[in-house]
Amino acid sequence: MNSRVFIREQFRRYYQKDFVLDNVIIPEIEKREFGFNLFEGWMLRHKSFKNNEDLKTFIGTSVPSDVYFSCAYYYNPEAEMDKKEWLGADLIFDIDADHIQTACDKIHDVWTCESCGFSGRGITPEKCPICNSEKFNTITWPCEKCLASAKAETIKLLDVLMHDFGFSKKDIRIFFSGHRGYHIHIENEIIKSLDAMARKEIVDYMTGLGLNITLNSNRRKVEDQLGVHSNIYGWIKRIKNEASKFVLEATKEDLKNIGLKENVVKAIIQNRETLSNNLRTGTFKGIRGVGVQTIEKLIAHAAEKCSVKIDTVVTTDTHRLIRLPQTLNSKTGFKKIEFSPSEIDTFDPFKEAVAFKEGAVTLFILNAPEFRIKDEIYGPYKNQKATLPKAAAILLLCKGKAEVIESG
Repeated sequence: MNSRVFIREQFRRYYQKDFVLDNVIIPEIEKREFGFNLFEGWMLRHKSFKNNEDLKTFIGTSVPSDVYFSCAYYYNPEAEMDKKEWLGADLIFDIDADHIQTACDKIHDVWTCESCGFSGRGITPEKCPICNSEKFNTITWPCEKCLASAKAETIKLLDVLMHDFGFSKKDIRIFFSGHRGYHIHIENEIIKSLDAMARKEIVDYMTGLGLNITLNSNRRKVEDQLGVHSNIYGWIKRIKNEASKFVLEATKEDLKNIGLKENVVKAIIQNRETLSNNLRTGTFKGIRGVGVQTIEKLIAHAAEKCSVKIDTVVTTDTHRLIRLPQTLNSKTGFKKIEFSPSEIDTFDPFKEAVAFKEGAVTLFILNAPEFRIKDEIYGPYKNQKATLPKAAAILLLCKGKAEVIESG
C-alpha cells in the first residue's frame, strides 16, 4: 500500500469524524486568510470563511495535509496580497526545537545541502559550509528532550510577557504546534496595530539583542549597574538570578567552557556561596582571583541563558500564516492543541496531542529511535516488521521512517 495514500485516508477519517472546531476561538474569522497544503503537492491560499462550520466543511471535503490561518486581519482576505488591505495582526511567537541547541539533536537530526549534497547532524546551518547554499533537506525527530527544551523556552517567554510586558494569562493563548514546539498567540487591540519595526523591538528585547554587559571597573559603579538589592524585574534581575544559580551548580568543565582559566575556576569553586550571593544581590565584594572580567563572562553566559529562543521571523511578520488549532501536523500526525499557561508544567504532548486512538498498522520500519505515545514505549527499530497502534504508525510514516504493509 502507498504510504502517502494511507496517511491521506487517515487524515480524511479524522477530519470527517473526529475533527472538532466548534469550541476553537478564531477572532474575526471572516477577516482572516486561510491556506492549505494539499496532498496533491501544492498550496491553496487566499481563502476566507464566514464561520467555523463553513471552515470545517471545507477541510473535511478537501482533506489537506496542513491547515493555516493568518495572524493578520484584512478587509478583503481573498484578494492578492497587495489588495487585501491590512487591518492589523495578532502577535505570534514560535518556539521550535529546530532553533535550540540540545544534546540530542546530533543524534537524530540530519541536514543535507540541496546543492552539493554535503550533510551534517544537529541544527541546520544558515549556509552550507562547502558551497554557501541556503537550501537544505532536513530530517528531524520530536524526542522528549527536544520538546522539554522547547517547553523551557516557552516558560521563559511567558515569564517575560507577563512580568516585563504586563500581559495577563487571559491575554495569552498557548498551543503545542503538533511537531517540535509551541506557539503563543496574543490577540488584543493594544498590539493589533503594531507594524513590523515595533514587533522587531519586542523580538530584540526577548532575545537580548544589543544588551550591554560591559562593567565599569569601579566597585560602586559596578554595583549601580547590577542594581544592588534591586527588586526590579526585567533583564537585570533575571541575569543576576541566572548567574547566581550557575555559580552554585557549575562543574569545572562548565566554567572552563565559558572561557575561564584554571586558577579562576578554582577560586570560584572555593567561594561558590559567597560569589553566588554577591551576584544575586548585585554587590561586588572582592574575592581573590575573581575580577571584573570574570564577572562579565559569568553575566554574558547568564544573559545567553536568559534570552528566549524564538523564531524571530515569525514574530515580525505581520502577514504570517500559522497552523490552525485542532488540525493535524503532517510531520507527525499530532494535533495543534491549546492549553492554558497555568498547565504548561504538566502538559504532555505525547498524550494530549494524539489524534488517532483506534486500530493497528503493520509496517516495515527502516530506522527509528525509541519513542513514546501515551504511556507506551516503542522502538528502537531498524529494518524490521512491526505491528503498532495507529498513532505510533502514523508518526513513523509521516517522518518517512516506515512503509505500510497492512492496516487493520
